[in-house]
Amino acid sequence: MSNNDQTRMPPRMGRMGRGRNFEKPKNFKKAIKRLFSELKNFKVLIFIALLLASLGSVLSIIAPDKLSNLTDEISKGLVVVNSAEPFMNMEEIKKIAIFLAGLYITSALFTFIQSILMVDVANKFAKSLRSRISNKINKLPLSFFDKNSTGDILSRVTNDVDTIAQSMNQSLASLVSSVTLFLGTIIMMFHTNWIMAITAIISSLIGFIFMFLILGKSQKYFIARQRELGKLNGHIEEIYSGLNIVKVYNGKKQSDEKFDELNESVYNANRKSQFLSGLMPPLMNFIGNFGYVAVCIVGALLTMNDIITFGVIVAFITYVRLFTSPLSQIAQAMTALQSTAAASERVFEFVDEEEMTKEENLTKKLKKDEVKGKIEFENVVFQYDNNDKPTIKNFSAIAKAGQKVAIVGPTGAGKTTMVNLLMKFYDINSGDIKIDGISTKELTRENVHDLFTMVLQDTWLFNGTIKENIIYNQEGITDEDVKRVCKAVGVEHFIKTLPNTYDYVLKDNDSISSGQKQLLTIARAMLQKTPFLILDEATSNVDTRTEEMVQEAMDKLAEGKTSFIIAHRLSTIRNADLILVVNDGNIIEQGNHDELMNKNGFYAELYRSQFEKVG
Repeated sequence: MSNNDQTRMPPRMGRMGRGRNFEKPKNFKKAIKRLFSELKNFKVLIFIALLLASLGSVLSIIAPDKLSNLTDEISKGLVVVNSAEPFMNMEEIKKIAIFLAGLYITSALFTFIQSILMVDVANKFAKSLRSRISNKINKLPLSFFDKNSTGDILSRVTNDVDTIAQSMNQSLASLVSSVTLFLGTIIMMFHTNWIMAITAIISSLIGFIFMFLILGKSQKYFIARQRELGKLNGHIEEIYSGLNIVKVYNGKKQSDEKFDELNESVYNANRKSQFLSGLMPPLMNFIGNFGYVAVCIVGALLTMNDIITFGVIVAFITYVRLFTSPLSQIAQAMTALQSTAAASERVFEFVDEEEMTKEENLTKKLKKDEVKGKIEFENVVFQYDNNDKPTIKNFSAIAKAGQKVAIVGPTGAGKTTMVNLLMKFYDINSGDIKIDGISTKELTRENVHDLFTMVLQDTWLFNGTIKENIIYNQEGITDEDVKRVCKAVGVEHFIKTLPNTYDYVLKDNDSISSGQKQLLTIARAMLQKTPFLILDEATSNVDTRTEEMVQEAMDKLAEGKTSFIIAHRLSTIRNADLILVVNDGNIIEQGNHDELMNKNGFYAELYRSQFEKVG
C-alpha cells in the first residue's frame, strides 16, 4: 500500500453504485462443498472433534443395553419365589451401575472436548475469512465498488461470516454425532430385538418424510433472508451516511417507507424460513412420543408371551429417545447448514470477485527524487463498464515538469475520470499515459501512487488523534513537521482550542466543520514529498477567506511539482500555467487564463457566469 493518504479510497462517490446487489446464491450442495474445501487448513482439528463426537455417541448407544441388564437384575431381585424374601445381587448391580456411570462420564468428556475444538476452529476460520475479505478489498478495482452497495459488502463481512462461524460451532459436530447416534441406535435395536426395532422405526419413519419435505421448501427462504438482509443493510448505510441531506429535503417519510419495505421483505423471508424450520422440533417430539406408545404396547405383548424381558422394554424406550432425538438434531443442523450455504455463497462470491490485473511482470520503477515531472496523455479512450459510450474520447495533452495544470468543465465532462486514469484507479481502453516518457502500463499501481499527493473533495478522517490523522502512513515525521504544515494551512489556531491540542482524539460525532476537516487533509498532503500533486475540488468546502489562505498554502505545496487542479471556482486557477477546458470527454480549449479569455469561447463564458454581474 502506498503512502498516499487516499489512494485506496474511491476518488469520487458520485459514481458509487447503490442499487445493484450480488447474484442469488446458486445451490446448497455446491456451497457446502466449497465451504469444506476452504476448511482444509483445519482438517486435523475437525477430524479429531468429529471423531470425539462420534465416540461420544457410540458410548451413549452402548449404555441402554447395559441399562437393560441393570433393569433385569433388579427385576430378578423383586421376584418373590416360594414366599422367600426378595434378594438382589447388589454386587452385580454395583458393577453395572459403575460401568454405566463410566460410559456417561466418558461420553460427556468427549463431547466437551469436541465442543472446545469446534469453537476454536469456528473462530479461527471466521478470523481468516475476515482477513481474506480485508485483503480482497484492496485488490478489487474501483469498478467493483461502482456497481455494489457498501452496506451489502459490510453485511457479508459481518452477518454472513458470523452465520458461517456459528453454524460450524453449533451444527457440524452435532450433525456428525446425531448421524452416528442414529445409525448406531438402529444397529443396537436390531441386535436387541428385531420386532421392537421395526416397531420403533416405522413409528418414526413419518418424521423422515416430513423433514425432507420441509427442508426442500425452506431453502429458498434462507437464501432470500440473507439477500434481503444485505439490501436492508445497504439502505441503512446509505441513509445514515447522508442523514443531514435526508433531513434537509424532508426525505424522512420516503426513506422510512423504503426501510419499511425492505424490513418487511427481511421479516417475510425470516418468518417463512423460521416457521418451516420451527416445525421440526414439535414434529420430532410428536414422533418420539408416538414411538414410546408403540414400543410400550408391542413390548407389553412380547413380555406377556415371554419373548422379551421387562428390561428390553426399558432399553427400547431409551432407544426411541436416542432414535428420534438425532432426527430432531439432524433437522436443526440441516436448517443451520442452509443458512450457512446461503451465507457462504455470498462470502465466497465476494472472495472470488475478479481482482485488478496482476503486475508481477512490471519491473520498471520511477523513484520520487529522480522524476522530472512531465506527463503526457496520448489519445486516451476510456469507457465505464455500465456505459454505452466512452467517457473519455481521444484525450491528448502534455503537462510539462513543474507546470500547474488546471482542468475545468461542466459536471460530467470527465475531469475526475481523467485523474483516476492518471492514478491507475482504472485501466484505459486505448491510448497511453506517460510519466517522463515511461508508460504507466509499465509501472505498478503502488509506484504510480507513490509519485502523487492527492487531496479530494470528499474528506476522510479516521478515529484517532489529530497528529495521527495528519501523519497517516508516513515515516520519519516529527511533531515540528506536523505543526509546520498545520500553521501553513491555517488550522493551527483551531487545533489549539481543542483539549490536548494535537493529541485530541477525533471521533465520528465530533462537531468539526467540513472546512476544518478539509484543512486537516490538506495539512496531511503537505507532508508528502512527491513530484506530482492532484487537487480535486480541494477548497470546495472552505469559505472565501479561508480559501485565500489555503490557496497560498497550495501554491507553496505546488512549488517544484507538476500539479493538476480540478476546480469549479475559476478564481483558484487564474495563475495556472495551463488550463484544459474539457467537455464530453475531450479537450475543447487549452491555454492560460488570459489566452482563453481573449478567445471568448467556452472558458470565457464559464468565467463570466461566475464573476460578472448581470446589469
